[in-house]
Amino acid sequence: MHPSHHAKTHPDKAAYIMAYSGEVVTFAELDARSNQGAQLFRSLGLKAGDAVALFIDNHPRYYEILWAAQRSGLRFTCLSSKLTAGEVEYIVKDCEAKVFITSAALSQAALQVAPLIPGVKLFMVGGESEAYESFEAARAAMPATPIADESAGRAMLYSSGTTGRPKGVKRMGEVSDAIDAPNPLAQLGQALYGWTPDTVYLSPAPLYHAAPLGWSMAVHTLGGTVVLMERFDPEDALRFIEKYKVTSAQWVPTHFVRMLKLPEEVRSKYDLSSLKAVFHAAAPCPVPIKEQMIAWWGPIVHEYYAGTEGNGFCIINSDEWLAHKGSVGRGLMAQVRICDDEGNPLPARAEGLVFFEGGGQFEYHGDPKKTAESRNQHGWTTLGDVGWLDEEGFLYLTDRKSFMIISGGVNIYPQELENVLINHPKVADAAVVGAPDEEMGEKVVAVVQPLDWADAGEELRAELMAYARANLSHVKTPRLIDFMAELPRHPTGKLYKRLIRDAYWGKEGSRIV
Repeated sequence: MHPSHHAKTHPDKAAYIMAYSGEVVTFAELDARSNQGAQLFRSLGLKAGDAVALFIDNHPRYYEILWAAQRSGLRFTCLSSKLTAGEVEYIVKDCEAKVFITSAALSQAALQVAPLIPGVKLFMVGGESEAYESFEAARAAMPATPIADESAGRAMLYSSGTTGRPKGVKRMGEVSDAIDAPNPLAQLGQALYGWTPDTVYLSPAPLYHAAPLGWSMAVHTLGGTVVLMERFDPEDALRFIEKYKVTSAQWVPTHFVRMLKLPEEVRSKYDLSSLKAVFHAAAPCPVPIKEQMIAWWGPIVHEYYAGTEGNGFCIINSDEWLAHKGSVGRGLMAQVRICDDEGNPLPARAEGLVFFEGGGQFEYHGDPKKTAESRNQHGWTTLGDVGWLDEEGFLYLTDRKSFMIISGGVNIYPQELENVLINHPKVADAAVVGAPDEEMGEKVVAVVQPLDWADAGEELRAELMAYARANLSHVKTPRLIDFMAELPRHPTGKLYKRLIRDAYWGKEGSRIV
């Protein structure tokens, strides 16, 4: 399970294709360039266990760097391309990176970062500057043979910072040093989604996030082909499925929303018959949205619930979901437990914090306090989500505990109202937060991104108020509706709700991290 094997058996097969430019990188090219990258890392003095940080858009060289780090035994930390210079500085220093690689497309922020991280070797793909050496040029000077001491490197990704300052997630128990050891995600892809070496996988999201990074590299281990979108566009995604005969893809609910809101004549003009299994995760999917996707694409829509922490994994297919609408599935590799605030297990249909028993172990890099807070007295671990189990063991997520609004002593979870608002035909996106209220403590505020900004105003506000009250109890409906041209949403679908909430609580200068 490694692209180096496929370079020997199928050297001319496409390891990945850049969707917009059409650039093809074969397994032979990926193998040679990742060998050169590994040689470069060793020439810089990096040894197994050292760290590199990548601040890159979806660039053709990204996979070559990832596989170079993987076969060098390095920890690789991929940073969101949306971060500010100060946020990048924090993560580079926190992960103890010895090499920092950026791309020309992010040079504005990268040039601000350079003086903030003295002692770190700086490279750029797709260009160079006074501060950054060309990665391609430095790599080209290296031999394309494997380094003598290959060992398996691993990602150490940072939480997305939607609720606070992000921390590096270190999974425990991954002990194999063999670069071609069995890949757990590849095995899941085979078992759940029918992946084979003939799989053509569309990756529409940024590679710096755990899901697109992990799943697409897993496709490489099987010898399949990845089609990497440089950016997401709903119609282009459909066009690429037809053009490249895509068989599998991983999505987030915002992708579904944007594709469903395309005109019917646009949605119906592309041939999507090559699709065999698609799956979504990362954020809650409103029930009506998923109903429409299954009606459109058929019963090939799967879902999973998991986190970068790797402590548990829930799965559900289309047939199961249609019988348990709103569920994110049943536990596959760990038992799902719902607990009260004291860590005691709750019965079916009782709402509480979601824990995994017997799943993978993890720790937050340099933060023993946060690590301890993720465990209860039984040793079960949580991602901080709230939900409940039905009698058959299907999990239903309510929201994140940190997003809960307490208004007049009543606990209100924003996700329920967000799911209602997103289904209004004039709404492109919605976020619900708690704002200070003198009488109730907190009041429910909905921040709406209209599909057409020209609609933002009192008429739409009144229409949405009536729509919310027609679909939810009075206590859950918004007391205030504000409009925003674009919500601060992570390209992977997660919403930086803290940034919105802080504005109502008078916190100035709030950043993503």
